[in-house]
Amino acid sequence: MAGELPFEKPLSELRKKIDELQRFSQERDIDFSDEISRLEQRYQQLQEELYSELKPVEKMHLARHQQRPTSLEFIHAIFTDFIELHGDRLFADDLAIVGGLAKLDGIPVTVIGHQRGKDTKDNIARFFGSPHPEGFRKALRLMQQANKFKRPIVTFIDTKGAYPGNTAEERGQSEAIARNLREMATFGVPIICVIIGEGGSGGALALGVGNRVLMLENAIYSAISPNGAASILWKDAGKADQAAEAMKITAKDLLRLGVIEEIIPEPQGGAHRDVPQQAESIKVALSKHLVELSSLSAEQLIDDRYEKFRKVGSFTTLETAEELPAPESAQV
Repeated sequence: MAGELPFEKPLSELRKKIDELQRFSQERDIDFSDEISRLEQRYQQLQEELYSELKPVEKMHLARHQQRPTSLEFIHAIFTDFIELHGDRLFADDLAIVGGLAKLDGIPVTVIGHQRGKDTKDNIARFFGSPHPEGFRKALRLMQQANKFKRPIVTFIDTKGAYPGNTAEERGQSEAIARNLREMATFGVPIICVIIGEGGSGGALALGVGNRVLMLENAIYSAISPNGAASILWKDAGKADQAAEAMKITAKDLLRLGVIEEIIPEPQGGAHRDVPQQAESIKVALSKHLVELSSLSAEQLIDDRYEKFRKVGSFTTLETAEELPAPESAQV
């Protein structure tokens, strides 16, 4: 299989055996139909077993798959009349962020997303999907325009994180991310965020303050990439697989924790196996949530977004200060 991942090797080896047996049967004119049928059944069974309960590290590899659909692929498959807009009106046009105007079932929307490259040259031009400050400021400019003209906002999240180099820091990386977080919280239009691949660190959060946060089945979402966490915890980025197991980065974990509202199923084997089917699943989910949110006023949308993030996580509080034990220095 093209672009196979390590855990998919048993499946590809079995497929090779089936193909070889079919060729041998045709060349020698020998009937191996029973054996081929048995192997095909075994292939289907192995496929079900392999993809039904993927480990977090396996989902991480699927989320980073080189053939995984990008934001632009989904935009062109889901929306009509897409017009891409460029630049932040301050410094430059960051190709790691794409966005513009489009229609979803005839409804005007603003759509924005991280954009990875599909080959080495494209990846270099797009900084492997890791935006500079001008990328976040371009996204903010488009969202402010959407808010002004009362257009819903749809964001696609797919980045390992904001660009970590000196050039980004010199131009105010942290300020650009923080401003996006603040401004997105105040917009009086529906905001729906879809994590389509890897949602990592502040680079993902800068497009992630929505009324609804949806997530593809094999996508991942975390405050730091597994590689970054491994570098901090074990001083070894090569232990990213181990970090992924501990970080609760999968869609199931995040739905249980209240970070996301819905898991969008993927075709068996990942979104890259059937892009039209995956795009249709995303479109159905977007349309459903957009209908729900469209009935809310601007004030209600802001309150809804605030309450969504207030409910994330779990904590306990003490009813009265008297219940707190006195500090040792105050005890007689």
